[in-house]
Amino acid sequence: MSSEEILREVAVEVSTCSKCNLCKGRTRAVPGEGSTSAKILFIGEGPGYHEDQQGRPFVGPAGQFLDELLASINLKRSDVFITNVVKCRPPQNRDPQPDEIAACNNYLDRQIEALKPRVIVTLGRFSMAKFFGNEKISVIHGRARKKDAGYICIAMYHPAAGLHQASLKDVIREDFKKIPLVMAEAERMAAAAPKVVVAPKKNEEPPQQLSLF
Repeated sequence: MSSEEILREVAVEVSTCSKCNLCKGRTRAVPGEGSTSAKILFIGEGPGYHEDQQGRPFVGPAGQFLDELLASINLKRSDVFITNVVKCRPPQNRDPQPDEIAACNNYLDRQIEALKPRVIVTLGRFSMAKFFGNEKISVIHGRARKKDAGYICIAMYHPAAGLHQASLKDVIREDFKKIPLVMAEAERMAAAAPKVVVAPKKNEEPPQQLSLF
């Protein structure tokens, strides 16, 4: 299956998912959206009121701030892919519970596998925990780490944190400025990765050298 087909399959499954109790209060599930060839994947925490109404991620005030942040590094939503660790809105926008995150984990893993992003940006501590364990976001925000899967992961505060705490807005803006540098390093890593050559069958022309990435 192509990345587009996998992402579409996940979206269909999410739309009718009943793996946890969040399905009981949702208006619309929010599987995620963006370019199916995106090299940068943003992972937030969970949908809010506006996302639940529209079925799209980051369309409320935090989403407007995210759009501003993307524009500051010459990116648009159509250049990236945006999703959350849970695909349905938690009641009263409370924190997602461990069982809810676990219920959605397979969807997120399949999205990552389909996209094969060069860079994953976690937005908030719940998406950060998937990649950085119990580390504190106040300590590691803005720091990039290479992962064995071949991508670079960078933890950042959720855009909503900047709306609730004005002092964090500039911190988030400064962290976002690091994304182009992280992407450049990820591209360098990909270019330096081992190459594999598929042996031709009889009477076939030798194939072009293929990158593992």
